[in-house]
Amino acid sequence: MTIPKTTICLWYDKDAEAAARFYAATFPDSSVHAVHHAPADYPSGKAGDVLTVWFTVAGIPCVGINGGTAFKHSEAFSFQIATDDQEETDRYWNAIVGNGGQESVCGWCKDKWGISWQITPRALTEAMAAGGDEARRAFTAMMKMSKIDVAAIAAARRG
Repeated sequence: MTIPKTTICLWYDKDAEAAARFYAATFPDSSVHAVHHAPADYPSGKAGDVLTVWFTVAGIPCVGINGGTAFKHSEAFSFQIATDDQEETDRYWNAIVGNGGQESVCGWCKDKWGISWQITPRALTEAMAAGGDEARRAFTAMMKMSKIDVAAIAAARRG
């Protein structure tokens, strides 16, 4: 395995491998590259426990570390996944929320490990980029949603 120059490091209590395998099974261009075990005991684990997992999520290189409960995730970090249609939006949203995650608002949800995800249809991004009244109407519609409804965004954009 070639270690990339830049990676995102995600802190997990103890489930980095399970999270990485879930991401690899859920998102295209995702895979688990390596699982490394602790060579000795450490503050939140024992020798032989999974310590780090090298993986890719939607083309983004990541390393997960099983560091214990010292740090928690927040919405200050999230993966944003651009989707092409409602079917793809539903598939990712349902995979995350249906696997022990939780819904939030405006296309945001959290997986069961506390990582935040923005499942963002391109239709919403395009509506916001249009500016003016189209963007305002799409934004107002989005603010009432949990999972983004592509048809509702298109209707709001048209007025």
